[in-house]
Amino acid sequence: MFTGIIEEIGTVSAIASTNISIVLTIDANKVLEDVKLGDSISVNGVCLTVTSFTKNRFTVDVMPETVKATDLRDLKKGSKVNLERAMAAGGRFGGHFVSGHIDGTGMIIGKERLDNAVYYEVEASSSILECIIFKGSVAIDGTSLTVFEVSPSSFKVSLIPHTLSETILSMKGRGDTVNIECDMLGKYVRQFLNPDSNKKTETKSSITTQFLQDKGFI
Repeated sequence: MFTGIIEEIGTVSAIASTNISIVLTIDANKVLEDVKLGDSISVNGVCLTVTSFTKNRFTVDVMPETVKATDLRDLKKGSKVNLERAMAAGGRFGGHFVSGHIDGTGMIIGKERLDNAVYYEVEASSSILECIIFKGSVAIDGTSLTVFEVSPSSFKVSLIPHTLSETILSMKGRGDTVNIECDMLGKYVRQFLNPDSNKKTETKSSITTQFLQDKGFI
């Protein structure tokens, strides 16, 4: 469990990949101060498990499902990433409940400065927008943010100077992809109200007993 308050920006120092999985090596400092093997660290909002570490570097495995569902597949050597350790039970809760389980990706389609804030407009799928509400919480690349506007195809968030300086969102602009995790409480409410919302559509097989008999298999 995370809060969406980014602790530091790390740098991808190595990537080992196959067609369907990735091993990331990330340079960092603060998140490694008390790290142990098996600890969870959020990388751009994705909860990943530490498989090895040194004083200023750690590795994580990215399984095929995560590669497919997030923008970690777009990372390159030298890419900057948002990092956060799992929430400590006795710590202050500055953001909102963030699980590190990404609901999908979106695309930045607008970026505009207004006084000391920068507004981002993010285009997202209907399944994500169903869980986005005005003045609600959302995690973008693991950063806890407040929603200020919702339209049929997008939503807007505002970043204060501190958030811009402490996260990689300041480095992103129109056309860039971001990881999105909707508010956990909202997702549970949707599931309770619509129990079938998470069910996958079943494809009925055309192979029947009659078909097998006609073809001489039985």
